[in-house]
Amino acid sequence: MKQSEIMKRLTDKELRQQVVLTQILLLIGSYILSVFLFEQPLKWINLFQLDLKEIFLFGIGTALIILLMDLIIMLIFPIEYYDDGGINKRLFRNITFPSLLLITLFVAIAEEMLFRGVIQSSFGYIVASTTFALVHIRYLKKPVLLLSVLFVSFFIGYIFELTGNLAVTITAHFIIDFVLALFIRLKKRCKH
Repeated sequence: MKQSEIMKRLTDKELRQQVVLTQILLLIGSYILSVFLFEQPLKWINLFQLDLKEIFLFGIGTALIILLMDLIIMLIFPIEYYDDGGINKRLFRNITFPSLLLITLFVAIAEEMLFRGVIQSSFGYIVASTTFALVHIRYLKKPVLLLSVLFVSFFIGYIFELTGNLAVTITAHFIIDFVLALFIRLKKRCKH
């Protein structure tokens, strides 16, 4: 069965539950991989540094650059070029603000721990960034979305190369997801 067919059968609530479940699996996968790949299984905890200057400059700065790029894409291309098939719309259109905040934060933490904290730390920047892009499989048939997610993945991966700080990449990832999800939620409310 195709992903789009599965998505149609799920309610919005069930879809959100599947996203949370997927992120839990990513966290579990991060831990299991770290047991095999690191001498100290929780080594990636050392990659969290609350360096406010780095977080502000690289985390927030990166997010703003990527959000600007997304805005330009939305202004240049028709919606069908960057539409993900309505999945993000379904995830965020009827969600409470606290739920939107928690889901986008959880996604940022889980994905950055796996892709930057474990995969990039073990296999390098190119492997982690490419894998991150490929995991977003629903974008593969949408060239604009695919190029966008590749850019985002490599850019955030590069920022991790510069800083070695998961707090920075989680901040960037969270702000990007949060702002775009909030935009979807507010856009829906403005139409009513």
